[in-house]
Amino acid sequence: MATAVQARNVDGPKIVSENQWLAARLELLVAEKEFDKQRDALAALRRKLPWTKVEKKYLFDSQQGTVELADLFRDRSQLITYHFMLAPGWSEGCPGCSFLGDHFDGALAHLNARDVAFTAVSRAPLANIEAFKRRMGWRFPWFSSNQNSFNFDYRVSFRPEDKIDGKVNYNYGVREFPSEEAPGLSVFYKNSAGEIFHTYSTYARGLDIFLGTYNFLDVTPKGRDEAGYTMPMTWVRHHDRYANNYVVDPGASFEEPVAKQESGPSPCCSKESKD
Repeated sequence: MATAVQARNVDGPKIVSENQWLAARLELLVAEKEFDKQRDALAALRRKLPWTKVEKKYLFDSQQGTVELADLFRDRSQLITYHFMLAPGWSEGCPGCSFLGDHFDGALAHLNARDVAFTAVSRAPLANIEAFKRRMGWRFPWFSSNQNSFNFDYRVSFRPEDKIDGKVNYNYGVREFPSEEAPGLSVFYKNSAGEIFHTYSTYARGLDIFLGTYNFLDVTPKGRDEAGYTMPMTWVRHHDRYANNYVVDPGASFEEPVAKQESGPSPCCSKESKD
């Protein structure tokens, strides 16, 4: 049953003196610094992954016409590609992917300054992508892979024959997934000879680190406040769909946005995608 979003009191806060609070904060700081070290160590391991050479020629549709994967780098040597869930026939992009998309534009200048190009790629025809992009007010580069196998090769789109006993190969394992599209992010490197290499891909909960809003929520008393939802991020809407009558159905399940309808939860936030 859908319910209006209401202010929820924080249960049982412990009220202490300023000195007691400071002692507790310093104890937490030790744990936070240890986490920082672990995060840095994990990033170093990520950079040590071996690479694979991209042998296939991919052609994408863009406002400038047909372009190759190499063109997506522009004049940078590194490329981050977000696999945005917007399939042919969908009326709008995935609400969860759009939640991430709201974080992209502000990063572009900073990424470019560090020799990194950024783009989104979807299977929808370019006209559909551009229409949704205008609605959202976004500026980041976004290309259509409608005429190639890019999404399938990087396991973020699934054909009927890709399903075995109702399961697909996603996030480096065979699992159930409620859609023909899935969220992901892939990284590529182009050397001086023009050779392109795939260096990294992440999916599902691996995309969490790119959600600045969640990082803000994580420092608040209520946190993400998603307990009791069938799927994480059930509360997420396109940013133009929050209103005074905004309601959340804690038990909502995913429906692909193939018809004009109010946005609901997405497979970006499904149980399967959070593993």
